[in-house]
Amino acid sequence: MTKRDVSTDGSAIEGSAPNGLQQFLKELGPGIITGAADDDPSGISTYSVAGASFGYATLWTALLSFPLMAAVQFMCAKLGMVTGCGLASVIRNRYPRWVLWLSCSLVIIANIFNIGADLGGMADAMQMMTGIPSYYWTPLFAAAIVALLFWTSYRLMARIFKWLTLVLFAYIITAFLAHPDWRTVAHSTFVPHIEWSKAYIAVLVAILGTTISPYLFFWQAAQEVEEDRAHGKTTVAQRKGSTDAEIRSARLDVVTGMLLSNVVMYFLILTTAATLNAHGHKDIETAKQAAEALRPLAGGGAYWLFTLGMIGTGMLAVPVLAGSCAYAVAEGARWRAASLNLKPQLARKFYGIIGVSIAVGLALDFAHLNAVMMLFWSAILNGLLAPPLVVMVVLLTSDRKVMGNRTNTIGMKCLGWTCALIMTAAAIGLIVSSM
Repeated sequence: MTKRDVSTDGSAIEGSAPNGLQQFLKELGPGIITGAADDDPSGISTYSVAGASFGYATLWTALLSFPLMAAVQFMCAKLGMVTGCGLASVIRNRYPRWVLWLSCSLVIIANIFNIGADLGGMADAMQMMTGIPSYYWTPLFAAAIVALLFWTSYRLMARIFKWLTLVLFAYIITAFLAHPDWRTVAHSTFVPHIEWSKAYIAVLVAILGTTISPYLFFWQAAQEVEEDRAHGKTTVAQRKGSTDAEIRSARLDVVTGMLLSNVVMYFLILTTAATLNAHGHKDIETAKQAAEALRPLAGGGAYWLFTLGMIGTGMLAVPVLAGSCAYAVAEGARWRAASLNLKPQLARKFYGIIGVSIAVGLALDFAHLNAVMMLFWSAILNGLLAPPLVVMVVLLTSDRKVMGNRTNTIGMKCLGWTCALIMTAAAIGLIVSSM
């Protein structure tokens, strides 16, 4: 039985012990939403660039990144469950204020660029579908997302987000419509290929940055806290601690979400490699260009699935980006009223951060910045920011003063440090190759 199966007074909810598939689906929550949000328009653009530029050569990164991102996200989930606090709150309690606010500031800056990039990517997708200029769609998407966050309950929003994850299967279907060379696919999947060039390393950093994204660390921990709040645990003391069953449930949720994220990443690279790269379209810079080039090569069905997926993933990712900004600031500043479970009038500052984040991201699209190029570069920015935050997450979840007897196992520590080292090496490689 998980936290989601228990009422406020601790009694079991009637009919809360389903079996098989029903139980599996019931236990999916923050992890599956986090994994789906990871494949946002920025991620789609990054994977499209990788597949178009280097063909199947980067498929192996899906096998590399899956265990690393699953380990880090599970650490974040466990941190929220055991401490009853979000990541920023725990950082505030264990480290100097400058560490807290530097971490939060960097994540907020990256998130706002990502919001602008995702809104621009969604608007471009709508322009391709309707012919109506993208600058009409950008504010409409922003307004729709703000309305969703401000005027729906957390439970309804979580349910909507959960169903939106189904849009990701469009990219798996698209890959089979592209008729790839499966023998080459298998070889590239299991035999890593690395090129010492600025372009290749930039793509590698972007792939790591968009799969192991700092904003997801804050969101994952905060959503575990929100799950408790949704069941009446309003104080930190009530939320502290977790049972073995709850930890197992969180692990299943996180691993499933990260697996979905990486499977979609894999098939996106595969699709663009089989179509764009194979036909000489190697200079794709954005997902928009990828979708337009895909149409004559893989057919209208692949084009529509690819384009609709951009809109659906954007609707999922922008609330996560804006929400993680609000959680980081609210937890760092110790705001009491800071929850998506609360109405906006009861948490004005918290919702104010959400509104401002989306408004600034929207402004970037109207400031004549290249919003579609921001999709790719925001992924690189995340790749540069992630290593120090991964180190912090590993240290916190290995600290008995924070986690009690729920500290990381040796295997989890190894995965966490490996993640930090690989992302650091990739970031240094990008800087050196650029020089």
